[in-house]
Amino acid sequence: MIALLMFLAVCGVLLLGYPVALTLAGVALWFALFGTTLGLIESSELLAFPSRLFGIMNNQTLVAVPLFVLMGVVLEKAKLAEELLDSMAALAGRLRGGLGVSVVLVGALLAASTGIVGATVVTMGLLSLPTMLKRGYSPAVASGTIAAAGTLGQIIPPSIILVLLGDVLSSAYQQAQLAQGIFSLQTVSVGDLFVGALVPGLLLVSAYVVYLFILAAVKPQLMPAPAAQDCVRGAALWSQMMRGLVPPLMLIIAVLGSIMLGFATPTEAAAVGACGALLLAALRGQLNLQAMKSAGEQTAKITSMVFLIFIGASLFSMVFNAYGGDEHVHTLLTSLPGGAFGAMLCVMLLMFLLGFILDFIEITFVVVPIVGPVLLQLGLDPVWLGVMMAINLQTSFLTPPFGFALFYLRGVAPAELTTTQLYRGVVPFIAIQVAMLILLALWPALATWLPSVVY
Repeated sequence: MIALLMFLAVCGVLLLGYPVALTLAGVALWFALFGTTLGLIESSELLAFPSRLFGIMNNQTLVAVPLFVLMGVVLEKAKLAEELLDSMAALAGRLRGGLGVSVVLVGALLAASTGIVGATVVTMGLLSLPTMLKRGYSPAVASGTIAAAGTLGQIIPPSIILVLLGDVLSSAYQQAQLAQGIFSLQTVSVGDLFVGALVPGLLLVSAYVVYLFILAAVKPQLMPAPAAQDCVRGAALWSQMMRGLVPPLMLIIAVLGSIMLGFATPTEAAAVGACGALLLAALRGQLNLQAMKSAGEQTAKITSMVFLIFIGASLFSMVFNAYGGDEHVHTLLTSLPGGAFGAMLCVMLLMFLLGFILDFIEITFVVVPIVGPVLLQLGLDPVWLGVMMAINLQTSFLTPPFGFALFYLRGVAPAELTTTQLYRGVVPFIAIQVAMLILLALWPALATWLPSVVY
């Protein structure tokens, strides 16, 4: 009961508006003080926290986080999104719904280039939302498309959430093997998750595109075709494509190709991506001292936030386990009807509901270490489990009323776009993501086939 109260206390304090990292650590310390004072837990059980803290700081896999963040921030400063959007819109020509499809494809390319959802949604909102509204697009369709396209950075590699999930699931996988008496431990790498997420990510992009084309055909008044004077043709189109589309594609190939071909680890590929982003910014004349200072500060802030949450979540899980919370979760999940399927369904529903009030980082660091070992002991594939969780966490950015992508877009949207229109616009895309989860649950090979081929 005390372990359950800990979890409820964290949710309650977060709803009061306190910072996530300090909430996790603060609640854990108060419950640790309560437990040690009354003799409910032994203080010796908490002595491993300093070594765990240094383990986080020395984790080479997590070095990829600041490098990927730097890559995304530098590409944002280089105004890559603006030229990408212009290029894709020009390529769509007078195709009905072409601008919406261009937004989705640009979101996918930015996801593979940056992996930062907030920056993508804000940039796309500033650049494309006024244009879409000006060309007669329905406000709900325009805002929903931008918000959904911006969240593709959650599942399309190189994604920061996949880096974090890879590290957490690797520890959970080793715990599961030790619990089963297996001492030749295997791990699940970030590279496995990157490759495993590629096919589901592309399927999700394809589903968005198909939905927009169908909507344009069924309700053409919601997505008018662009006027002839807005289209680019001939040499101008070719020049725009070479400048706006080819460089980011080369960067994506360099990062993902080096991982899939075995030339580099994800951390080394992140360094390649960061250097490539700096090179692109220099070639575009955007690499000055002010831009470098701004990119460095923003990278430091985001990285500090992630690691501070990681430290708070680590302390929380240690106190939670000291109260026997991990054993209770194991008993609960293994006693559910349906075996592994029932346990997986329960965890997916829990993560989906928590997405209404918590960010993906908190869910990754708090929930996954608790439920991961249990699910993996039941025989679930770690790569498939990681991709399922990543897509599920992606929905947390879109689910009203606390979806972070909705907040990002609302902050930069014009006054004529109402919150109701924004909520209504994302509902079809949430349904597509849930359908993708069901498809992946029915055919796990969508996530496991490509890693088995590559590795």
